[in-house]
Amino acid sequence: MTVPVTSRWIDIPADGDSFQGYLALPRTGTGPAVIILQEIFGVNGHIRSVADQYAADGYVALAPDVFWRTQPRVELGYEGADREKAMELLQKTKLDAAVADVGAAADALGALPEVTGKIAAIGYCFGGRLAYLAAAQDSVDLAVAYYGGGIQNALDKADQVKVPMQFHYGELDAHIPPDAVDAVRQKFAGRKDSALYVYPQADHGFNCGDRASYNARASALAHGRTLTFLGEHL
Repeated sequence: MTVPVTSRWIDIPADGDSFQGYLALPRTGTGPAVIILQEIFGVNGHIRSVADQYAADGYVALAPDVFWRTQPRVELGYEGADREKAMELLQKTKLDAAVADVGAAADALGALPEVTGKIAAIGYCFGGRLAYLAAAQDSVDLAVAYYGGGIQNALDKADQVKVPMQFHYGELDAHIPPDAVDAVRQKFAGRKDSALYVYPQADHGFNCGDRASYNARASALAHGRTLTFLGEHL
């Protein structure tokens, strides 16, 4: 079945320059917006498919190229030399600049005539951390972090998160051990507009069908919970 969306790359102004993002539009052509924040592997086929998926769900979806300052439009796989390249790009990326770029993407979305509502950030791995930090800077109206590495090390910013926030973790994720997940859970405990889920037998990257760690059940359940969260708050 063909996904009823249209897509194109757009320019996003930033720091007197511009970078690109993959924009997917719903069949209706308009709606609230989601920023799809990449893993360390660039705006590759998987991330574009996630944007298409949310567009099919009725959202204007933009996946910004957060590695543009180092290597624009890079697309990487998940193993071997590609993974090594991804880690190199991550190390060269200045976190503050990347968070600012999320804000620039939100501004670009807000200026589009197709966007008729609020703007959320949905991030995966490194993108999950960016979604959390963008929420702390009030750049978006809602944030969702899938296996967001490093969030547990930035909980000093949790009190700055004034927007609804949702977290998804895999039970088997060695990159984010249970004590790290518990630290995030405890920090957000009692907040009525936040939720944290841990998926049994799911590993890091469980949402990505192109990775060996893909878990179809966890992916579907997390996507449904994300859509419910968006519907309630966006």
